[in-house]
Amino acid sequence: MGLLSFFYPWGIILQAVAIVHFIRRRPDTYWLWIILIGGGLGSLVYIAIEVLPDLGLLRDSFKVFPRRKRIRELQAAILDNPSAGNYEELADLYLEDKKFANARQSYDKAISSRTDSLDPFYRRGLAEIGMDDFTAALPDLERVVGRDPGYDFHRAAGLLAHVYAKTAQPDKAEAMFQQATKISTLSETYHNYASFLASQGRSAEAREWAQRILAKKPTLPGYLRRRERPWFRRASSLLKQLPAN
Repeated sequence: MGLLSFFYPWGIILQAVAIVHFIRRRPDTYWLWIILIGGGLGSLVYIAIEVLPDLGLLRDSFKVFPRRKRIRELQAAILDNPSAGNYEELADLYLEDKKFANARQSYDKAISSRTDSLDPFYRRGLAEIGMDDFTAALPDLERVVGRDPGYDFHRAAGLLAHVYAKTAQPDKAEAMFQQATKISTLSETYHNYASFLASQGRSAEAREWAQRILAKKPTLPGYLRRRERPWFRRASSLLKQLPAN
């Protein structure tokens, strides 16, 4: 009776918290049964094993307020000192905040004919991809990969391949994906390649690359497995869309 009184009504609250987290993060399905059948105790176990480790992933969320404060400071500073450095820092903050249009506008002002750093071009390309403006992203990423094929741990090459695919250049996309996947193991690159292959009717190859993402799951440490969950979900979704062999 003492144990039951401890869990009521806390058991219901724990169960609600666990279910909300499960829906948002989509861990292994068996956890849902543990939450539903185990009630408060099962939910407590789930929270200890799945929810608490996920708190580390919320660090970026905690940065949102100081980031937006810094954005306001830079917006004011630019009125007196519209330097390339101020605009680039502002653009980086907008990009982190997923305000892609604002980020691109600020990168436009940060980049001049004297700019020789690849970073603002690369980050402007990221903003343009975020806006689904793949045509605009193309010259920025070509500039970056042309000068440094391994930029950002070969992510730039993978994104350039993705942009080629999105701008109806399948031969260039295939060649660049082949180059990127020889070295890069980024799930983003694998997923984009699988999606490209699916769009070309190459279902068997698309399935192989999607399965490579899921094959990482058993061997990754817990914190990386949690970070990769969005890609696991996308790979699983893509596999369901592919025609059966």
